[in-house]
Amino acid sequence: MPIFISDGSSSSKDVERNRKMNKTALRPSPKNWHTDREQNIYSSKLIETLRRIRRSSPKAEELRRSRAIREAADRILAVAGRGRTRWSRAILFSRNLKIKHSRPRKAVYFPTQLKKRGRPQVLKCKAGVLGRLVPGCRKLSFPTLLEEASDYIAALQMQVRAMASLTAILSASGGFSSPDPDRYAP
Repeated sequence: MPIFISDGSSSSKDVERNRKMNKTALRPSPKNWHTDREQNIYSSKLIETLRRIRRSSPKAEELRRSRAIREAADRILAVAGRGRTRWSRAILFSRNLKIKHSRPRKAVYFPTQLKKRGRPQVLKCKAGVLGRLVPGCRKLSFPTLLEEASDYIAALQMQVRAMASLTAILSASGGFSSPDPDRYAP
């Protein structure tokens, strides 16, 4: 039951609760990545960027070209997200920082006996792994991490669909030659 102060306002607990509820209500809903329009926009930007990469890098730098293609695809995906989510902002802002401050990663220790640990510890460990997989989500609360991860998964699914259709178009037109045709066969 709220405690009313002499000026008619409710107690600080109710104010805090309302502020938290408004904060979650103002959080943008996850981006809908399932529309054909979004996929067409992403595909056209990807094709344009791939042409630019192909013209700018010589064939001798195969490894650098593949990295440039991967980074460009991620960056275009983040731009399509318009910076509404943490993962898209992390991709857009961290690419330059990774190049400047690259250092070897520490080894991650995963205990083999998870059964001895309590269920909350196992869940916390798995949430940490998920936080490392989604860009920019290492230190998020669990519900926010799940929202970001679901949005990131939907975006990656859209990216896979766009790249698969692009590969099908290029292979049908003869503009794509695979070094090993059986490599991708199931």
